Formats: sequence, C-alpha cells, structure tokens
Amino acid sequence: MKLLVHRRSSAAVLTLVTASLLASPTPSAAVVDGSAWTVGQGDQGQLGSGARTDRNTFGKAVGPTDVAEIDGGRDHSIALDGAGRVWTWGNGNLGALGLGSMADGLAPKQVPGLSGVRRVETGHYHSLALLGDGTVRTWGFNEFGQLGDGTTVNRVSPVKVSGVSGAKGVAAGRDFSLALMASGVVKAWGGGAKGELGNGTTPVSRPAAKRVSGLTGVTAIAGGRNHALAVTGSGAVWAWGLNASGQLGDGTRVNRSTPVRVQGITNAVAVAAGADHSIAVLGDGRVVTWGEGAFGQLGSGSTADRLVAGPVSGISTAKLADCGRDHTLVVTRTGELWTFGRDDFGQLGDQGTVNRLVPYRIPGIDNSIDASGGRGYSVVLRAPGA
Repeated sequence: MKLLVHRRSSAAVLTLVTASLLASPTPSAAVVDGSAWTVGQGDQGQLGSGARTDRNTFGKAVGPTDVAEIDGGRDHSIALDGAGRVWTWGNGNLGALGLGSMADGLAPKQVPGLSGVRRVETGHYHSLALLGDGTVRTWGFNEFGQLGDGTTVNRVSPVKVSGVSGAKGVAAGRDFSLALMASGVVKAWGGGAKGELGNGTTPVSRPAAKRVSGLTGVTAIAGGRNHALAVTGSGAVWAWGLNASGQLGDGTRVNRSTPVRVQGITNAVAVAAGADHSIAVLGDGRVVTWGEGAFGQLGSGSTADRLVAGPVSGISTAKLADCGRDHTLVVTRTGELWTFGRDDFGQLGDQGTVNRLVPYRIPGIDNSIDASGGRGYSVVLRAPGA
C-alpha cells in the first residue's frame, strides 16, 4: 500500500501513488499525461494487458493514455486520469472494480458515476476515491465495514463514506481504510482486530469513520495488510496495528491499538507499507525499512526481520516508494525505478523470478513518476512518450 508525501500501497497492493497523494510526490491529475506499465502475475487480469498471462518484463496496460496516478490492490489495479476519471482492472471478485458486477476485467474500464476525483487507493478487495470536494467514495468487499457506509454489505458500485468531509488523502489496508483530514488528523474505519483503527480498541468491524487517537499535524499516511503508518510535520513516523514482524518499528513485536513512534526517524517525508514491512523516504533522499525481511523486501542484504528502521544501501535520491505484499519499489528524483524483495511471479521486473535482497535498478525504466505493488505484480506510472 502506498505512500503519501503530503499524500501517501497496499499490503497487497497498483500503488504508485503511491501507496501514493494532497501535495504528494505524484503530480496532480491536471498535469500528468502518463501511461501505466505492469509486470508480474496476470492470472486475474491485474496487468491490464487484455489477457490472463504473466510477464517478467514491463509492458504497457491497454489504456487509458493520460494517467495521473496509479495504485495496486491484492489482485486489482486502479488508475486516475487527467480528467479526474477512475479506471480499474483485474480481480473483480467482491466488487473491487466498481463496475457494477463481480467479473474480472482484463483491460482498464472506467468506473461509472465518478468525476472530479483527486486521489485513488486500493485495499485487498476494496477501492477508494477522494473527490475534489473532500468526500470519499468506496466500493468492493465490506465484511468489516471498510467501505465506511455504515453497513457490512459488499458494493459493486461506489458509495459515499459517512462522516468524512474535508479529506485531503486516503489509504487502505487489507480490510480497513484511512482518511487524512485537512486539519491534520486521521480517521479510520473497517476491520480492527489487530489494532488497525488506532483508537485503543480492537473491534472485529467498525463501519463508521472515527479519529485515530493522539495524532495531529499528519502530512502522509499509508496502510499495510494489518498495520498503518503516518508522518507528521516534524518528520516523525507513527505506526499502529499488527506488529508480529516488527512492522511498527518500535523495537518490539507487540501489537498496538494506538499509535507508537517508529524509532530513529526524524526527517521522513513519505511512507509506504507492504503485508508486514514498512518503508520511509527521508528528506535527503535516503530510504529506511523495517518489519518482515523473509523475501528481501527490506533491501538490507539479509532475510532477517528488523524491529527498528535500518538503511537501504544504494539509493540516495528517492522521491517516493511503495510496497507490494512482499516486495518494494522505489522511484528516484530522476525517474529511475529500483525494486527488491519477492520475485516469484517476476514482479520485480528484472526478467527473472529470483528474490533480490538488495535494490536492483530496472533497465530502460528511466522515466518513472509513480509505482505500486500488489500480491505478485507491480504497476508503474511512466511519463509521456514511454
């Protein structure tokens, strides 16, 4: 799930919003005229290629041609175009595509009834759209109230989130959702059994938005599978939810139902979260990671977990980052794309299927604007002319 720099993945996330997304690293819908490129697992149409085939090199999704933002869910993807319209493709089970049915989409299709959208985000099987008026629309899986419409009924078309107005950013985890408000506070709704809602309770479901405890001055948010992250104006990072792999970065493996500060970070500008790992982009262009390392997703050269943030070598000019389930993507200020972590479906885009423990620069992808990851695939927003 993705990262937001005043804006933003997906634990199983088409986030290069990342995560994205507000005054974020991703350019506004009014100025971007890019295209979505995808790689990795394609059995449910999540590559947008028109087929159900995998590929281990990046290829262009079948339209639209004026993409402004992207994000990746578990097995579905979402894109925002320059006119404020939303496009989705991939696994349509449970209504995740918002197209009025539960059919898979092998190529991008426009979500009916949405206009004036400023940001998009995906969870595992649900999606969010932030409108220009500060309200939020959601659709898809809703067993835990993650759509925020006061019910637990799945929706195949967008519905309005109750109690959220004046939002400037959105993020999502597996079964929960977040909104960053213009006031700098965060609201959460959906599944909270691991503390994901951040207000000191652990409800199985909460279908209404409620403020995350103790956070003010927030500038960026991100959702992992069962944990969440927030950056404040001081550059500190806060985390809450599941912590079995150290993904909260507080030096423990203890779940937290209210935010705790990630140790050792004082100048973060953006964050992103995977299934059980986390990443922060620092103001000087370096990146740090923490949490699960079993597949190399921390970029540390090891498969060990990290309970506190540690450096990723080889990247010093990062602009944004995002995570798939067990892999990580970083875009630099010059448009380079670096990937590391799990590669069983070729989601790293390196033409292989071997996990990488340290960052690898993807040749030929030198005009990246945004990037995001899902369970076994990645999606990259590339500048016009790609």
